[in-house]
Amino acid sequence: KTNAMNYKLFISLLFFILFTSCNNNSEPKINMEWQDLIIPNSFEGWHIYQNYGTKKGWTVNEGVLTFTTDENSKEEGDKSLLSDKKYTNFEIKFDWKVSKGGNSGFMWGVSEEARFQFPYETGPEIQVLDPEVYTGNEEAHKNTAGALYDMLPPTSLVTKPAGEWNSYHITINHNKNEGIVVHNGVEINRFPLHGPEWDE
Repeated sequence: KTNAMNYKLFISLLFFILFTSCNNNSEPKINMEWQDLIIPNSFEGWHIYQNYGTKKGWTVNEGVLTFTTDENSKEEGDKSLLSDKKYTNFEIKFDWKVSKGGNSGFMWGVSEEARFQFPYETGPEIQVLDPEVYTGNEEAHKNTAGALYDMLPPTSLVTKPAGEWNSYHITINHNKNEGIVVHNGVEINRFPLHGPEWDE
């Protein structure tokens, strides 16, 4: 997501663990090794939402993906960066920082069907945000950093200020019906992924 302010979003995606099944008749294939998702100085394995061509606004340097809202990135279409591969259940660890006023997020379950214009129409989101945006506004905690956006606030506010690195360890496990967010070493969110509580 972007806002009207100019800012940089720095994301260093460090590791990834994958649990997936090939079909309904097979046992789940489990890869217990952490895997780097970013090749240094390459966008291989990534594309812009509904766009496998240009990546205007994005740069990659030594494993750090950076998005800058400037004139080069202000063209039609969403600028969210998606993995080329599709995953079912996973754990992901990554570091992030934003400039003052920065607003972004980590989404999963996103559909790129043409009838959808933006990733947030289909994908739940863990908020990535300058914590000062909602400082002193408890009612907005469900939209602050670490929140399951617009659904559940974090149980603790542990985000470091804009310009400093933060860490996320996010688990999405549909088999256990469980999502977990560990933020800067503290578990700050746990939620179901389907069922009555999720629907509510």
